[in-house]
Amino acid sequence: MSNAVRRRVKRQPQNPILAELRDSAMNAPVIGSEHHHRDIQGGAARATVFGLSDGLVTNLAIILGVVGAHPKPAVVRLVGLTGLLAGAFSMAAGEYVSMRAQSELLERELTMEAEEIARRPEAERRELALIYESRGLDRARAAELAREMMRDPATALHTHAREELGINPANLGSPWQASIASLLATAVGALAPLLPWLFARGMSATIATIVVSAVFAAGVGIALSRFTGRSAIFAAARQIGICGISAAITYGVGTLVGVSGF
Repeated sequence: MSNAVRRRVKRQPQNPILAELRDSAMNAPVIGSEHHHRDIQGGAARATVFGLSDGLVTNLAIILGVVGAHPKPAVVRLVGLTGLLAGAFSMAAGEYVSMRAQSELLERELTMEAEEIARRPEAERRELALIYESRGLDRARAAELAREMMRDPATALHTHAREELGINPANLGSPWQASIASLLATAVGALAPLLPWLFARGMSATIATIVVSAVFAAGVGIALSRFTGRSAIFAAARQIGICGISAAITYGVGTLVGVSGF
């Protein structure tokens, strides 16, 4: 967030009479038929979980696709390591670009909202009052609360950002943090199917790769359930299924093509 925006969203002391009512309104979920802004925030936690998933699925599919062609173990290790590095750096770069664009978008939205509050304070006050009415407050109380929120420009911007845009101005996400988290998580996920080939070869390594990847996929699915709200069992089974289908397809292609096909 830019310094100018940070100064605008800095909290100032408010009237203690309405403090409790104000805080409950600011922390309540955003609802209302006129406010459909999507929550486009994210950060390191999301990047970590999805990095683990992407690294696992991608490198498992690559390794078993190569294994299906029955190459030498050294080839499997080389391809697996290459897939790990390529996937990790690709995910990190993509995460950085997307998070940077997201931060710039949110800052632009905050700047536009600050300008609207400065130019049309009365219209913004009425809009805020309507939001509070949609939550169940009576008209007089909603108008009083909206008036209190609009007394200070910084509080007004912070309130409109949360209630109208559905974002927290103090937490827009860090592109570098998300990028590094994605890099490390993708590398760890990609390492799981490769690990057995560092200590074994042939069928034993292949079976170990499948078992290790299945266990790791279950763990990733359980972690993903914290974001999706699905049951942990469903999420784990789904993640194992995704890995299994991807690996089966690439293994089949590798078997059909074979080393001689290259």
